Amino acid sequence: MRLRSTGWLLLAALCLNPALANDLLISGTEQQTVTHIPFIEGEVTIDGKLNETQWQHAQVISLEYVTRPYNNTIPPVATQVKLFEDGETLHIAFIAEDPDPQQIRAFFRDRDKVWSDDLVGIKLDTFNNGRLAYQFFINPLGVQADAIQNEMTGNESDSWNAIWESAGVINDHGYIVEVAIPLRIMNFEEGERSKLWGAEFIRFYPREERLRIANIPWDRNDACSLCQLGDVKGFEQATQGKNLALVPTLVLGKGRSRDPFSSNQWDDIEVVEPGLDIKWGITPEMSLQATLNPDFSQVEADDAQVSINNTFALFFDERRPFFVENADYFSSNQRLVYTRNIGSPDYGLKLTGQKERHTFGVFMADDANTAFIVPGNIGSGVAVLEEESLNGALRYRFDYNNDLSVGSVTTFRQAGDYHNFVNGLDVKYRLTQQDTIRAQYVVSNTQYPDDLYLNFCGDDCTTKEDFSETALRTRLTEAFSGTAWRVNYRHEEQDWFFRADRYENDAGFRADLGFETKADFNKSVVGGGYNFWNEGSWWNRIQLKGDWDLTHNDNGELIERELEATFNIRGKWQSYLELGAVKRERVGLRRDPSTLAVTGNTDRFEEQSVNVYVETRPNPTLFVSTFASKGDQIDFANNRLGNELFVESMIDVNLGKHTQVRFTQLYSNLDVAGATLFTARISDLRLTYQLDTRQFVRLIGIYNNTHRNQSNYTFEVQPVTRTLGGQLLYSYKLNPLTRFFVGVSSAAVEENPLTGLTTTDKSVFMKFSYAWLY
Repeated sequence: MRLRSTGWLLLAALCLNPALANDLLISGTEQQTVTHIPFIEGEVTIDGKLNETQWQHAQVISLEYVTRPYNNTIPPVATQVKLFEDGETLHIAFIAEDPDPQQIRAFFRDRDKVWSDDLVGIKLDTFNNGRLAYQFFINPLGVQADAIQNEMTGNESDSWNAIWESAGVINDHGYIVEVAIPLRIMNFEEGERSKLWGAEFIRFYPREERLRIANIPWDRNDACSLCQLGDVKGFEQATQGKNLALVPTLVLGKGRSRDPFSSNQWDDIEVVEPGLDIKWGITPEMSLQATLNPDFSQVEADDAQVSINNTFALFFDERRPFFVENADYFSSNQRLVYTRNIGSPDYGLKLTGQKERHTFGVFMADDANTAFIVPGNIGSGVAVLEEESLNGALRYRFDYNNDLSVGSVTTFRQAGDYHNFVNGLDVKYRLTQQDTIRAQYVVSNTQYPDDLYLNFCGDDCTTKEDFSETALRTRLTEAFSGTAWRVNYRHEEQDWFFRADRYENDAGFRADLGFETKADFNKSVVGGGYNFWNEGSWWNRIQLKGDWDLTHNDNGELIERELEATFNIRGKWQSYLELGAVKRERVGLRRDPSTLAVTGNTDRFEEQSVNVYVETRPNPTLFVSTFASKGDQIDFANNRLGNELFVESMIDVNLGKHTQVRFTQLYSNLDVAGATLFTARISDLRLTYQLDTRQFVRLIGIYNNTHRNQSNYTFEVQPVTRTLGGQLLYSYKLNPLTRFFVGVSSAAVEENPLTGLTTTDKSVFMKFSYAWLY
């Protein structure tokens, strides 16, 4: 555990008696829990049996604290961890006892799809600086889940995937999990002889409640989770080795597509695309990734989202391996790097590393087309240039100490007579264990093609009605500059929390490689909440929270004022209930779209709504969640106030150990002037049969059905829009880099003048990749 100042009295004592400092340091060091990992050589088979002699000499620790939802209480089950290393691999064994092994929740699932199961695992901060940790978790059947936890941003991402071994065996006393983690898959300081890493060993025990059991206690009054990791010492002979992976890929596909609105003629498509991915650990602190002719198609469809009556661009997570690898090296206070803007690259190069207190990341990639967000304060647009672009980012961070970090970020996009250059500085300072402040200042320089604005006009912008906000914000013939800054303050402790934020993106600010949908936009937020804790009852935490925010444009004109209050409770059966109420005042569309003025050019609407969210996992078979909101909502198509009902529900059913059925339903209905304006329904069904830890068969069907009431619109609309997409996929995954999949997919649409669902696309596809490790 890291030592922090104990106060002014101690400081005064040290000033009066400097010799006391050495005594306290020795005493404090002795009180810290340091787990020594022994070096033991010899071959080990990862099978969950633990019958090698090395395990008899391994270090042994116990998991003795329930850190969530309770506050460091005694766990109801015993868990023992054994560990040793051989200079190349960290070997860990978890012996998890269970009084009723029949209640163990373990299913055969794809990688990273087992977070709700019984799990054991480890967090490793290999630089021991409280900034970033690798997570390795395993369910009782040996299915893996790995992730990166970033303390700088507060995010965790399971998009990161590494090659490591695991095996699990369920027995009459519980289960045993055996793990082998190659040291080369992690960055660490090689120069140090004996290495001191941050570590935490964890077990998740989901029954009526989901208990988090760990080897170290947790301080709820310390807002930094990675700062509380224990210490493990060893790895004296650890080296990175060559750590080179060459991954040739081959994509084969054949399909047909057509536009049923213009002709019924099918166009044949045939794809034969070889490619190569390279991963090289140059040193334990530095790694290089490169890709040539990559296939960046999505194996699994994105989660469905309702886009109707939404004026801003929708966010989708990045899932493509090259961009996901070490993506946290590029994160900062603003989302300045959003790699889904790069759609079809021929090559990519990425270099990331950390040396002592310096962390850096560099990447570059081309793109066959150039797509970027055009931000605004009432809505945003997406521009697409049919020109090849060069794209890149540079991120640097200097950790002055465990509390203070400063950094810089640079991004660029360039294509023909278009460019966007962004440069920024940021700082994160941890004032106390409970108080953190983050700030960032960014400048941009942008040049749009002269005629770009015409893509967002009607009839070439010949009248003021033809304009839009996006057209006005792209109607710029010269290069222009802009700035953005934000300051975020957080106070977090066991019983209460407080936040204060200020965001300012001026009218000229653009971050085209990022996900910044707002410009000419200045927002202040103040919020907080209180926690009530309970142990030994049907509920374990009640939380009351709320916030108030105020938004203006650069001219000080009001855009939005909002007050929100929330009550939530967490209890048995892994249940969670949240009730919320929102009171909002905001502007609608501009009456004269040829000017960006707000005051006198927009109507101001008052909205009130209530919402509820509930989820529960009452048994291993079933998970159910529902979010519903009801209340006032602006009709952005016709600039008037309506009443909306929005419901999003999901149900997960586990049928035996191998089969999972997931059904998601989204429903959105908006009534205006006493009549329905539109009703949108999206149904998403995913059926997966997992044969074992490496292979599965999955069927996906997504149906979108939207009805619009033409008589309630002020302009012509499609009364009915229906789409149907389906995919059948078989996947075999030896590891994250060596895999094979083959599948078929089809899509259909119905809109006037079509009288029924008409097929527009159908294809069969296959991908093969194999990792050569050196």
